Amino acid sequence: MMPPDLTTHEPVTIDLNARLLHRDGLMLVIDKPAGIAVHRGPKGGGSLEDHFGQLRFGLPRDPALAHRLDRDTSGCLVLGRHHKALVKLGKLFKAGSVSKLYWAIVEGGPEADEGLIDMPLGRLSPDRGWWMKHDPAGQPSQTRWKVLGRGTDTTGKPVSWLALEPLTGRTHQLRVHSATSGFSIVGDAIYGSAARDGQTTLHLHARWICVPVSKSNPPVEVSASPPEHMQALLQACGWTADRAS
Repeated sequence: MMPPDLTTHEPVTIDLNARLLHRDGLMLVIDKPAGIAVHRGPKGGGSLEDHFGQLRFGLPRDPALAHRLDRDTSGCLVLGRHHKALVKLGKLFKAGSVSKLYWAIVEGGPEADEGLIDMPLGRLSPDRGWWMKHDPAGQPSQTRWKVLGRGTDTTGKPVSWLALEPLTGRTHQLRVHSATSGFSIVGDAIYGSAARDGQTTLHLHARWICVPVSKSNPPVEVSASPPEHMQALLQACGWTADRAS
């Protein structure tokens, strides 16, 4: 499924029922498309929240965001179905009890096959919104990574397929950690080499999430298939549709 075309001023229609990955009495998990903000920003514009009315399933109010994904990131997004659920989920995310795994295609790639990025982050500047940078005086930030495959793009340049596990939850953490480490995520027009022309799509996908929402039942584990815009480079790095790495 391709990301929605947000270059037009026409209203964007998103069938969230078709993107529903998990549903229970407390939470929903949807497969967020790339290219749309999860909530309306200070400048207005459409957002994924505009479509949450599709997901009431008999409840009187829309579900709400339990956490955030960047506009340009696709994949597993958790929603709380009511206030008590949101409070519970909020505590789990704040405590770091929710495990997350992302897939990324990066330019070049690390020399080693796995490792840990331990790099504090801070605001880039007051006038750059949520843009971030490596800042020794910033907030502690850690990302565990593993190379799942290596290959080349259509021009012959090397790329790598990484599994990224954020051990902290800083804004743009995976993008800044990757770029500052020398392997920018493909399609990153903020921290990487992609042109800021709106024609490229970030190759970062929230592949898997594990939420220990119940003390008496196993954690809820959900995975989202990689989006269409990432599949060509994933295949170049050895991914096949039946590979569950």
